[in-house]
Amino acid sequence: MSQPDDLFGGAPQPKPALAKPAARGSVPPPDSYSAADIEVLEGLEPVRRRPGMYIGGTDANAYHHLYAEVIDNSMDEAIAGHATRIEVHLGADGYLTIGDNGRGIPVEKHPKFPGRSTLEIVHTVLHAGGKFDSKAYETSGGLHGVGVSVVNALSDDMVVEVAREQQLYRIVFSRGKVVQDVENIGRVQNRRGTTTRFHPDPEIFGPTAHFSPGRIFRMTRAKAYLFGGVELRWSCDESLASDDVPAKAVFHYPGGLRDFMAARIEGETRITDEIFSGKSGKPGSHASVEWAIAWTLGDGGMSSYCNTVPTPDGGTHEAGLRMALLRGLKNYAELTKNKGAASLTAEDVLTSCSAMLSVFVREPEFAGQTKDKLASGEATRIVDTALRDAFDHWLAASPQQAGKLLDWAIDRAEERLRRRKEKEIDRASATRKLRLPGKLADCTQNAAQGAELFIVEGDSAGGSAKQARNRSNQAVLPLRGKILNVAGASRDKLAANQLIADLVQALGCGTRDRYTEDELRYDKIIIMTDADVDGAHIASLLITFFFQEMPRLIENGHLYLAMPPLYRISQGGKTLYARDDAHRAELMATEFTGKGKIETTRFKGLGEMPFAHLRETTMSPKSRTLLQVKILDDRDATLNKVFLKSLKHIFQ
Repeated sequence: MSQPDDLFGGAPQPKPALAKPAARGSVPPPDSYSAADIEVLEGLEPVRRRPGMYIGGTDANAYHHLYAEVIDNSMDEAIAGHATRIEVHLGADGYLTIGDNGRGIPVEKHPKFPGRSTLEIVHTVLHAGGKFDSKAYETSGGLHGVGVSVVNALSDDMVVEVAREQQLYRIVFSRGKVVQDVENIGRVQNRRGTTTRFHPDPEIFGPTAHFSPGRIFRMTRAKAYLFGGVELRWSCDESLASDDVPAKAVFHYPGGLRDFMAARIEGETRITDEIFSGKSGKPGSHASVEWAIAWTLGDGGMSSYCNTVPTPDGGTHEAGLRMALLRGLKNYAELTKNKGAASLTAEDVLTSCSAMLSVFVREPEFAGQTKDKLASGEATRIVDTALRDAFDHWLAASPQQAGKLLDWAIDRAEERLRRRKEKEIDRASATRKLRLPGKLADCTQNAAQGAELFIVEGDSAGGSAKQARNRSNQAVLPLRGKILNVAGASRDKLAANQLIADLVQALGCGTRDRYTEDELRYDKIIIMTDADVDGAHIASLLITFFFQEMPRLIENGHLYLAMPPLYRISQGGKTLYARDDAHRAELMATEFTGKGKIETTRFKGLGEMPFAHLRETTMSPKSRTLLQVKILDDRDATLNKVFLKSLKHIFQ
């Protein structure tokens, strides 16, 4: 029996023979591994080796993230009440300068690093900062103590000036290392705070990387909206200015996010007239929340922030907002006895919603160093609590506005359910190659060009049509009973109707905004019903369905009405067909005037018509008559108006 070979409990193994030491200068064997292979990275070298671990990569997003790290420090000073002004300047030489009138970074020697200035430590040591507890800042965006040191590591030139106690100090760095130690420049008056001027290193980001003036301008403006107590002054060199980016601008928005939202949705058609906005707690303090929400016909979208740091991937604060809005709208529906809100989800409420959310929490947790997603569990409760009562009051204050929003959300829910039903059909079709309705007698050709689908009423008519058709290019779909009147049906009822599901599945092109012309399986869709009142009713319901669910199918000229005869008139060897009573009287007066017995046969329905007669009169392209259905009125007219006018032309 062989001995076990594991690390623990195995039998003692013989000691391997010691290898002879390699000659000096020779290449070691591939499996050698010694202490010399262990590399120790000191200072900021890890940042330069692996920038993606700290700023997410070296692309344009990471390049501009450097600016976010620096300005967030100035914003923290403003939120803490120590700065009222932040200045940003973008130079044509690629340098970016950010300054504030806050307290200024301390410059005295640090107690844990004898002989080294605190200003140097903050910029050269990872995880060095004043935001690990709440003593210096109640809330802040920079929590890991790596922000400005990372910017320093990834810049080929950085100059930091600090004005404290009427003295100006300067330190110069390059690629994370001190080039010029802290120097007292001299006495200054009317100046305080920190100013940082830096240039990202082309060795890291590439020689063509640069700051986008428009992007930096928008990022600067957004900070002013997020905290109304700060004034941001923007400037850039004239060569960088454009119609969208002025050379100079001042941003100060006491109205905060409401002002931001009003500017963002300017010119858009609104579902609700008023912007739902508000604030909870002291601005910038722990557990304070500010929001602005508008429902429009625009693209919408959510923009969220934590301690003024953008969170493009959302997080727990957005979850709180979703909970509050969904619960509030459902409660309002219950109060107004609107049962249509039972199937609402947060996505239905947020469709076409433009939302701005800013939350301040103490020591927030982010998913990743770049802080793209908030992970603090308490943020959900904070936002939900802040918005819940405010949204209830907002809805109750304007019943008409609340009703419009509720109806809009319910329509979105019904649309979502309809799409889910269609996706289920699509998935089922995909797993069965092409699973078509069991009643469908499909044609043999695969191409849509020249293919025809006859929609007939009932199995009896379907049987006659199947015998009368040309199998190569004519398909028959019998519908049992009258189709649902979709003009007055809810989305739930429409999605549950089997006749509609069969029809949509047979056509294969989808409905409404999911309609795809290239997926339509037939060139002509022909409604073939009995030539009586019931047949006209069924035809009208089918036209209504196509007008509402597949208007482009009509616009593209695919929908037709067959004209089956109601009478067969014979005299001697002469046989003609009449489509109705008036047509029969006309034929009797003009075509059958000679001698001989006239025989008139009234067809009870398509199912009673011999298939040879059906082929001759209604299905054969050589002898049939088809009426093409067209939209005769503006799309803005009501469905009934359009349809009744269409029927007047079709059945007159």
